[in-house]
Amino acid sequence: MTAPLQRFLRPAPQAAPGERCELCAEPLGERHSHLIDLDSRAIRCACRGCYLLFTRPGAGRYRAVPERYLHAPDFPAGERLWDEAGIPVRMAFFFVNSQQDRTVGFYPSPAGATESLLPLGAWEDMLAGSESGESGSESGPGFGTIEPDVEALLVNRAAHGFECFLVPIDACYELVGLVKLRWRGFDGGTEAWTAIDGFFSALRERSTRIGAGDA
Repeated sequence: MTAPLQRFLRPAPQAAPGERCELCAEPLGERHSHLIDLDSRAIRCACRGCYLLFTRPGAGRYRAVPERYLHAPDFPAGERLWDEAGIPVRMAFFFVNSQQDRTVGFYPSPAGATESLLPLGAWEDMLAGSESGESGSESGPGFGTIEPDVEALLVNRAAHGFECFLVPIDACYELVGLVKLRWRGFDGGTEAWTAIDGFFSALRERSTRIGAGDA
């Protein structure tokens, strides 16, 4: 595994008693903001003041991680993506890496995050929210505003078909850490899948639903 992927081996950081901002050492509460280091892709805990310094692109090596959650319950673009990219598990996430000037995709595994090569046109199809990639899809306006580096499209193969979330990038790190921590054996085990299902259930509850009938 390459060094840049080591950042996916741990869950997104949570506040601990006495934890401080990693830029100015200001004490932090249990709920606090995050920054992402564009060079290392590491997540940094930040006080509100430091967080606000990096809310605009071009402010330096750090970018503020937003707190936006959107959910498209029906996401037919996922089926073709899974077939063409050969993703072997039921969940993967995708984001624009501005340092590499390309879209990248990863799926959680017991060893951390594994990169998946995207087929031509896959990103445009995901933003459109439809298998045809047409910009007139109901889901398009929400997903089309995704921010490079700090937001991702997290796709899940649920019982009814594919669903897609637009989430802060640290939510994806949390999922990767959860899989690495809980996975046992070949199929993961009951504990791992209970935790994964709970993760997605919590995402649905906190997300704004978009798609047909929700405009």
